Amino acid sequence: MPFWDKHIETLPRDELEALQVKRLKDTVARCRKSIFYRNRLKDVDESRFTTPEDVSLIPFTTKDDLRANYDFGLVTVPRVEIVRMHSSSGTTGKATVIFHTRKDIEIWADLVARCIVMTGAGKADVFQNIISYGMFTGGLGFHYGAEKVGMLTIPSGVGNTKRQIQLMKDFNTTVFHATPSYILYVSEVMVQEGFDPKEFDLRIGFVGAEPHSEQTRQRIEDTFDISAFNSYGMSELNGPGVAFECEEKAGMHLWEDSYLLEVVDPATGEKLSPGEEGELVITTLNREAMPILRYRTGDLARVIDDGEKCPCGRTHVRISRIKGRCDDMLIVKGVNFYPSQIEDVLMSFPEVATNYQVIVERVGSLDSLTVRVELHPKMFDGDLRKLRKLEADITKSIQDEIVVSPKVEFHEPGSLPRSEGKAVRVVDKRGKI
Repeated sequence: MPFWDKHIETLPRDELEALQVKRLKDTVARCRKSIFYRNRLKDVDESRFTTPEDVSLIPFTTKDDLRANYDFGLVTVPRVEIVRMHSSSGTTGKATVIFHTRKDIEIWADLVARCIVMTGAGKADVFQNIISYGMFTGGLGFHYGAEKVGMLTIPSGVGNTKRQIQLMKDFNTTVFHATPSYILYVSEVMVQEGFDPKEFDLRIGFVGAEPHSEQTRQRIEDTFDISAFNSYGMSELNGPGVAFECEEKAGMHLWEDSYLLEVVDPATGEKLSPGEEGELVITTLNREAMPILRYRTGDLARVIDDGEKCPCGRTHVRISRIKGRCDDMLIVKGVNFYPSQIEDVLMSFPEVATNYQVIVERVGSLDSLTVRVELHPKMFDGDLRKLRKLEADITKSIQDEIVVSPKVEFHEPGSLPRSEGKAVRVVDKRGKI
């Protein structure tokens, strides 16, 4: 198994937890230098912390806290020591900003380097970073990590899909980083341009930035004949490099020397047992400029508690793929479900192409659920009986999964809206209830 830092990645649990306690104490002490945490921590005595579980004595931090303390309210260093700022889009409210010192950038790059190497990628690879640069953390986060590994790095960004394909061909790209929806779109354009996606030198794909199903991962792997790895990160916690799959693909290793993980009930905030699905709450343990304590991420997952150590040898906790966000849950006709459940069903049908959209609207006083699906061109051969049977099969499979019976609409490839960034899979037209 390849390692970037074998000592820290395979640290025995007792030593890893002792390191977490030490860094938690240091982090709380550092947080007291910020305007926000100065009052928030007045009743917390970190000197009494003895186990990682003592983090529960600290109040939660939320996205609303970050917004309310815009711009420098959580900063713990003099402004002259800050070398980088990243920001969320702010599409659902005031933007959240994250600041980094030079040491923070180095640690972040090191974490991403760990992620890259444990997938089997290395210095001999050519890495094409097909993701947004700028304020979005995914671009520069992976860029710095890849360069630290020593890979030839192509900062292609998103868009100009034909040029992406040309770069892959001309420079023999072997590893890429992209959102799952966009890389599947790239495969469609490859076929339109007369290429077979399998003919390229690609062998490893890093996919993330949007929740996706295991079936979508399999679709990507089959399309390109590669090994695709799931990743997890968010800008408040640096960005990419929080958790990543190793070659075993038995969950994502979360780097516990830099992050302390809890899983809580989204409604009550009560801690859940290993194996129970809930909201991820994460504390940064190794950040200078803007440490964050017990951050409620809004992301839903579970700790993998199979009683077995990962065969790769790493001791850091593993989490499941992200099911979705707490606020992604849809309630249609009184039934709760997540869009990822619909994706699971759609991607299991080989007749379905790579794009779909879920429309929720209100007709009169009743909710209506429509699933728009692109099909492969071969399906539009004039055989209406075949299309009706496929429509019935998909409708039944979705109903079996989420209880609600949808209306299924078939569309030609390329006819549904696409995004070069995170895919917009759900359009809820109901407005406020």
